[in-house]
Amino acid sequence: MTTIVGIAGSLRKGSLNAALLRAAARSMPPGSMLEQATIAGIPLYDGDVEAAQGIPSLVASLKDRIAAADGLLLVTPEYNNSIPGVLKNAIDWLSRPDSDIARVFGGKRVALIGASPGGFGTILSQNAWLPVLKTLGTDLWAGKRLLVSRARTVFDEAGNLTDAKVAEQLTAFLQGFVTFVGQR
Repeated sequence: MTTIVGIAGSLRKGSLNAALLRAAARSMPPGSMLEQATIAGIPLYDGDVEAAQGIPSLVASLKDRIAAADGLLLVTPEYNNSIPGVLKNAIDWLSRPDSDIARVFGGKRVALIGASPGGFGTILSQNAWLPVLKTLGTDLWAGKRLLVSRARTVFDEAGNLTDAKVAEQLTAFLQGFVTFVGQR
C-alpha cells in the first residue's frame, strides 16, 4: 500500500484547498491511500522557543508521519502571488532541527497542487515552493500540474468537488504521482 501524507496550506474553515485535499483523499488510485494531516495549532516558528522547549509535540508527530509515508502532497493556496505563510511556517518547524531534514524530507517524493478563486490557479505559489523543496532535498514530481482556477465554481457549498473535468484532472494527477512514488 502506497501511503501519501497530504497537507492543506490553509487554516480557514471553508478553505478551497482543504476541500481539494479531501477530494484527493477520495480519488486515490487502488493500492494507495492519502492520510490527511493538519497544520492547525502549529505555533509561529521561534528559535528561542525551540531552544527552550524543543519541538512542539504536534510538529514532532507530523514529522514522524511524513518520514514514515511514501510521499507528501502539499495542497497550497496562493496568497499575494506567493507561498501562504502558515504552510511555510509549518515547513520551517518540520525542518527543525536541521539535523532532522534528511529523515523527514531527504529524497521524499513530493507533489504540489492548489486551488484559487482567481483565474491563474496557484501557479505562482507552486513556483515559489520550488527552491524551498529543493533546499530540503525532496524529490519533486513534475510530471503534471494541477492548478484549480475559479475554484469557487468547482466545489459546492459543502466543499464537495462537483466539476467533472477537474475531478478527472485530479484523478490523473494522483495516478501519476502514485506511480512516481512507487518507482523506488
